[in-house]
Amino acid sequence: MLMSNRVRNMPPHFFSSLVKKVDSAKAAGLDIINLGRGNPDQPTPPHIIRALQQAAECPDTHGYSPFDGIPEFRKAISDFYKREYDVDVDPNTEVAILGGSKIGLVEVPLAMMNESDLLLLPDPGYPDYLSGVSLANIAYETMPLLKENGFMPDFGALSDDVKQKAKVMYLNYPNNPTSAVATVPFFEETVSFAKENEIFILHDMAYGGIGFDGEKPVSFMQAEGAKEIGIEMYTLSKTYNMAGWRVAFAVGNRDMIKAINQLQHHLFISLFPAVQYAAIAALTEDQGCVRDLTALYEGRRDVLITECKRIGWDVDAPKASFFAWLPVPPGYTSEAFADILLQQAGVVVAPGHGFGKHGEGYVRVGLLASEERIAEAVRRIEKLGIFSVSEA
Repeated sequence: MLMSNRVRNMPPHFFSSLVKKVDSAKAAGLDIINLGRGNPDQPTPPHIIRALQQAAECPDTHGYSPFDGIPEFRKAISDFYKREYDVDVDPNTEVAILGGSKIGLVEVPLAMMNESDLLLLPDPGYPDYLSGVSLANIAYETMPLLKENGFMPDFGALSDDVKQKAKVMYLNYPNNPTSAVATVPFFEETVSFAKENEIFILHDMAYGGIGFDGEKPVSFMQAEGAKEIGIEMYTLSKTYNMAGWRVAFAVGNRDMIKAINQLQHHLFISLFPAVQYAAIAALTEDQGCVRDLTALYEGRRDVLITECKRIGWDVDAPKASFFAWLPVPPGYTSEAFADILLQQAGVVVAPGHGFGKHGEGYVRVGLLASEERIAEAVRRIEKLGIFSVSEA
């Protein structure tokens, strides 16, 4: 088989192995409640679909997009950041249009780093960060995200050698998989650390639109000096249920944005213009759909946490995202516990070790089923006899 070493050496995809286990269980006739996925289960809001339909009917959208995306979309992104975060973004020099934030996350090492340069990654973290590491043939070190630190990296724990070699750092809040949220003071600490050590920051804000208990997740761009050393990536996948549409953007440091755009000029000619016009509608029109979606997830969260505590599973309620990061009971590894839930209860969760060494001891549960199915999932787990009320 003709295959480059670059492709041959790519890491196996964690979620593909999970899907195979789920498919096998379905084939065996199990009624599966899938709480292990990260794919939104609700449809795209109707006004966004109508915007796509109307744009697609216009012949002007059938040709190539401008290389850097249509100006109206870049302007909508700038207006979105001003409205939501009171952050000024130059639509001409501080915006890059992305075919989904996953593409952007993989592109940054290719656009900004040379072979053997060092990338700092959170652990646990989104597994696909490693795809960029592999394709760019760079080195990486992980930063442990521990419960005692609120699942924030401890910059002081990094060695002098790592701080000297590191060129780029990835952060992700609200965090996948831990659901932890960041604060502006933490981001300001990050900016100071990055400037001191000449490290560029990429903040992955995929779940920025989903915050609970009346608290809105903050943007890295709200920290003073953030644009001097970093960018933020925002996707419409989660906030607007547009995962399959593959539309996202990066904002911030103009040199980093220029590098991304320069790479993309050789890989893409931006996105289908009609999708960009639909994205404009998502960002600029009534945001009631976002409030409704957040309320839906918060209701599901409340059911999950209440039911888990009822059966003796001592868990913390997530403050944002549509994930809960739940501890595995004593005597089990993450994978063993997840396998038991799948095979004996028909409940799918994502084992924490798939997100990194420091994910061991946890499972990630998605709020991506109805309240009734989430409650049913916990009742099935209760019947396994693993937990008792006295453990809570």
